[in-house]
Amino acid sequence: MGTELISIVIPCLNDAAHLERLLPWLRRAVEPLDEKTEVVVVDGGSTDETRAVAEREGARVILQEQRGYGNALKAGFAVCRGDYIVTVDPDLSHNPALIPEMILRRHEADMLIASRYIQRGFAWMPIVRRILSGILNRVVATVLGLPFRDLSSGFRIYRKAALDSTEMRSGGYALLLEIVVRLYSAGYRIVEIPLHYRQLRWGHVRAKPTRLALDYLRTLGAMWRLRNSIDSADYDERAFDSRIPLQRYWQRKRYRTIVSMVGDALSVLDVGCGSSKIIDALPQSVALDIQFGKLRYKKTRSQKSVCASVRALPFPDRSFATVIFSEVIEHLPKDPRILDECVRVLQPGGVLVLGTPDYARWQWRMIERLYARLHPTGYADQHVAHFTRAEVYEEMERRGLTVEECAYILNAELIVKARLRGPIGS
Repeated sequence: MGTELISIVIPCLNDAAHLERLLPWLRRAVEPLDEKTEVVVVDGGSTDETRAVAEREGARVILQEQRGYGNALKAGFAVCRGDYIVTVDPDLSHNPALIPEMILRRHEADMLIASRYIQRGFAWMPIVRRILSGILNRVVATVLGLPFRDLSSGFRIYRKAALDSTEMRSGGYALLLEIVVRLYSAGYRIVEIPLHYRQLRWGHVRAKPTRLALDYLRTLGAMWRLRNSIDSADYDERAFDSRIPLQRYWQRKRYRTIVSMVGDALSVLDVGCGSSKIIDALPQSVALDIQFGKLRYKKTRSQKSVCASVRALPFPDRSFATVIFSEVIEHLPKDPRILDECVRVLQPGGVLVLGTPDYARWQWRMIERLYARLHPTGYADQHVAHFTRAEVYEEMERRGLTVEECAYILNAELIVKARLRGPIGS
């Protein structure tokens, strides 16, 4: 028997007839796995025998205090003892025979979605609802920049630790969308697996249409702001393929410039790496950022990631042949210790690649104002330290660095390559 406990949450309202079929079916499905499981039925105030049937079949029943599908799920999450949580609807549209696969694959991701709209999935439901559901999911995924096809499926398995770290506000069906966005934006891994969904009755969605629409619109607006803010774990990566031409050009120009300046160095530290594509281009680099969600999002098997502050780099002196310090220094109050730390871990003869806006250039000041209008939740107004080219050169010289190369992006962002004076390769 496995050491992890699996909780199965079923939100119910007058579902006694369904539970009489579902719970024995579910029990037979998971028994061969020899896993420890518990079933939690969240009763939304049923007037039939829902509670009696659930208890007779060995489920733990809790009473939902706040109305709404999302509130039912949150009530279930709060009492689950499991390391992983499966959510399943009571109306038999979710085939319990798929739960063993979800449990066996639980370690592949922090969340698995049983999806109707990926290859090998299928939605067996009225044609109008299938079309509307497919369009809604595709539009929402596009607006929010999400790589998932079925954001409204309630058939899922979650790692409880990931759920516990996630803020959840919606009390309705929009909670399903909110959880996906918040987990993905925090760098958690989400995987879709095929689901053959069969709607056996119309109207499992019990919310009033106007309330449902308002809940979704409110949640969509909040999630759009999150997805387009720097707090989103994939912010830098998405900017590389941004629909805003200026942002896309900027990211790609920076990428080409920095990767070229690094050259063939094998010992590289990328300080404040975020989720930049530069990490992908330099798999030999150590990725360091103070925001763990961005490192979690970019994590690979081979690349080392470190969550730490640039003010106290957790490396011995002279550890790296190259240090990348791009688009970070302007976000921090001016403090000599910051560059001192970058130089401390640099080998004699090693290279520091530093990028920052040049506030002596009118081009940058104009672009910053334009960017603030086009992308108000982005980096605008977050530059607390302003540098000029002359200041950067002076800081380099003061620390024994000689600038070998200088490049600009649209005459606004300065990128310099400076070498620490001393024997190369020592």
